[in-house]
Amino acid sequence: MAKGVLAGKTVVELGSMIAAPFATHILQQLGAEVIKIEPPAGETTRKLVRGGPSGSYLAFNRGKKSLCLDLQSDGGREIFRKLIARTDIVLHNLSPSAARKLGVTFEDCDALNPQIVYCHVKGYGAGPLSEEVASNPIAEAATGVMFSNRVEGRPSRLGPSYHDQFAGCYAVIAVLSALLSGEDDKRNIALGLYETGLHIAARDLLGVQLKSQLLGRPETEPSAEFSMPGYGAYETRDGRWIYLVMLTDDHWRKFCQATDIPADPELATLRARRRERPRVEAMVREAVARYSYADLAKSLAAHGVGFTEILSTDRVLTTPQAQSPGKVTSFGFSDYAFQSPDFPLPALIDNTQLAAAPPLLGADTAALLAGLGYDQAQIDALFSSGAARPADESAPLWALPKSRVRAAG
Repeated sequence: MAKGVLAGKTVVELGSMIAAPFATHILQQLGAEVIKIEPPAGETTRKLVRGGPSGSYLAFNRGKKSLCLDLQSDGGREIFRKLIARTDIVLHNLSPSAARKLGVTFEDCDALNPQIVYCHVKGYGAGPLSEEVASNPIAEAATGVMFSNRVEGRPSRLGPSYHDQFAGCYAVIAVLSALLSGEDDKRNIALGLYETGLHIAARDLLGVQLKSQLLGRPETEPSAEFSMPGYGAYETRDGRWIYLVMLTDDHWRKFCQATDIPADPELATLRARRRERPRVEAMVREAVARYSYADLAKSLAAHGVGFTEILSTDRVLTTPQAQSPGKVTSFGFSDYAFQSPDFPLPALIDNTQLAAAPPLLGADTAALLAGLGYDQAQIDALFSSGAARPADESAPLWALPKSRVRAAG
């Protein structure tokens, strides 16, 4: 049975929201033991939906262990120090000031464990803003993404927190690089969310530089959807939406064959179709609207046209592709049932832990304290003082009980 490529490694996470929890989620799926240190109130995403865990918490904290500590107390700090002394990796996305206040900087951890790999996902890397806090939409706004993404003319965030998740992926790359290299100067990793956004935006940033030099003025490259006729979303006869990818003249030719549009030499080239964009868009809309989705999909597939149905999130995991082996795992949490996508490289992951649920707040506190050498009397004293807390297994997770959800449905 697979144990994952990071089996035997221990990761301590002090994470909130998405960037750090997403990074440690990947490390956990790769086989590492992840100990999630949470404050007495719990990590932010535990309380975002009707007073209980959100989709982010459910998706990115499966299989982790929860250690609930008050790091502002002497007892909590002592536990943290003992844990760090036997940890391989520390990963967090606290603000720089919070990291100093809680005693979890690289210098603090390195003094306790000179071999530790330390990764701090922060708002900004080195520079005049290095002490400032940034979040996913701030990174979008500061790196050009939001300016181009508008709803009714107003710059808007993309929706999903992709910059946070990209930063989490970059953090994993950095941690794995440090482990592989074994070099001392690779152990202190500082990764800026802003700098992550800059790297993601590189294509657009260079595109506008190119246009400025070619045309003598800055001009943002339009997306393919707004510059190539026939590229985008269209509604079928039965009210379903299909997304077409039409980048080349060959794509256009195949689409016309699939939908019985007569060949028109005047529209054979992309340059010509761009000149006639309104007419071409009308032709595509009308062609798609003549078909049911099923009939159109069959014909497009037969002619090699790139397409997919635009799915609502409640339908995404119901498709045969999503349900094929190695894509998603079912797990229970309280009396609820969920399916969650897995890391998409099944040969690398620890499949013995895939069905493990996210932990309750403090679910593993007592066991972890015992593993650090505390006896039962000491554990009880730590609980009494509030330096550490166990899970309250009787507390409801969400404000709306499942029985009321069923009744309402």
